[in-house]
Amino acid sequence: MKITYWSDYACPYCYIAETRLHKALAQLGIADTVEIEMKSFELDPAAARHSVGATVDRFAKKYGLSHEGAARKIQMIETLGKAEGIDFRYASTLYTNTFDAHRLTKFAFAKGDKTAYQAVITGLFDAYFTKNQELTNRETLLDVAYHAGLDKAEVIAMLDSEQYSAEVRNDEHQAHANGVYSVPFFVLNNEYSVTGANSTQGFVQVLTQILQDNQAEKPTENQADSGAMCGVDGC
Repeated sequence: MKITYWSDYACPYCYIAETRLHKALAQLGIADTVEIEMKSFELDPAAARHSVGATVDRFAKKYGLSHEGAARKIQMIETLGKAEGIDFRYASTLYTNTFDAHRLTKFAFAKGDKTAYQAVITGLFDAYFTKNQELTNRETLLDVAYHAGLDKAEVIAMLDSEQYSAEVRNDEHQAHANGVYSVPFFVLNNEYSVTGANSTQGFVQVLTQILQDNQAEKPTENQADSGAMCGVDGC
C-alpha cells in the first residue's frame, strides 16, 4: 500500500493528521509494510525568513478576530494536538518560510531510509510546534538532520545549493493541477482521498476498506470524510 499526502510544516492540522495516520497504521499492524511519501505544499511561499510578530496577532489580523477570539482559536488547536500526545505550543510558534524544510524532506526521502525520512518529518514538526524554532534557521535544520542520522556535510552542501528546489515546486504544481489548495490532503493507494485532519478511527476505517478491497481484488475510488485543514487563506 502507498500513501501520498501534501502537507506543510506550518500547518497545525497537518501535524495532527500525520500523528493520527501513524496511530492508525500501528493499530492495524501495517506500519512496516506501507510506503509513505510526503509531498511539499507551502501555505505561504512568500513568508519571511525570520519571524515577525506573535502568533495571536497574526491570527487576529488574518481572520479579522479580536485578540481574545484569536487566542481561543489557537487554544482550541493546541488542545487538539495535546489530545494526540503532542506537546503543542502553537501560541509560541515562530512563523517563517518552510521552503528549506521541504527541501530537507526531499533530501531525506531520496536517501531511501524510511526511518530517517520519518524522523526528519517528525523532527521538523516538533521543531516548529514544540521547540518553537524558526524552520529557516540553519542550525535547526542541521539538528533535525543529525538526529535523523543524516550526514551533516551532505545536508550542508544541499542547503547551500538549489538541490530539490524543483522537486518542491513540482509537488506544489501537481497539487494545484489536481485542485488541492488546502492541506493536509491524503491519497491512499490511489483509491481514496482524505482531506483534513481525519480522526484516527477514520483513517482505520479507510485503511481497512483498502485492505479488504485488495484482498477481493476490487479496487474502488472514494473520498473519505474530511477533517480540519489549512489553506492559503488560513486554517
